[in-house]
Amino acid sequence: MSGPLHGIKIVEMVGIGPAPFAAMMLADQGAEVTRIHQKGGRPEIPLQNSPYDVLARNRPSIAIDLKADGGTELALALIGKADGVIEGFRPGVMERLGLGPDLCLAHNPRLVYGRMTRWGQTGPFAHTVGHDLNYLALTGALHAMGAAGAPPPVPLNLVADFGGGGMLRGLKARIERECRVPVHMSPMPLEAVVLGAGHCIEHYDALKNMFMGARR
Repeated sequence: MSGPLHGIKIVEMVGIGPAPFAAMMLADQGAEVTRIHQKGGRPEIPLQNSPYDVLARNRPSIAIDLKADGGTELALALIGKADGVIEGFRPGVMERLGLGPDLCLAHNPRLVYGRMTRWGQTGPFAHTVGHDLNYLALTGALHAMGAAGAPPPVPLNLVADFGGGGMLRGLKARIERECRVPVHMSPMPLEAVVLGAGHCIEHYDALKNMFMGARR
């Protein structure tokens, strides 16, 4: 597929949430994205990596047993020819697989290493379970949703995971690559949620005013 990112090569470590969403957007813009999924691994969610996995569109997938002899070397060979890597595993997973940023950048110094975790790679919450709704609540973004005086509705995973994590990850990678510095991206999701939620709320207000005006 041609597009503004034609010629850019990305390796995506198959996961859930903002990582496949960001990879999907890059592929939609013409990037050549190759997905690596664990050979024989069980899907984390129903339909993942199946013909019905919408977030997997526009890009091929290769099954590699990353825990077997030669698996890490095969993944590093792909990463060595790529412009960027996207992963969304828990802290330490890529390092245990031998695919952490230090090793990958040693093989490919120009690599953009994009990673997204729940609460960042380090800090008091690094290994704490977290979900889209947690990030929205802690940032205050959830308070702005729904009718006044009523419990807020759950906006699925569109604001924090997709609007914050997925979209802001691509923007950060672009900015930091233009500055010519190695990128070890594991931003706290909260900063992305604030910006992503702000854009969503702004668009919601614009649409609401447009439709309410039409109804009048």
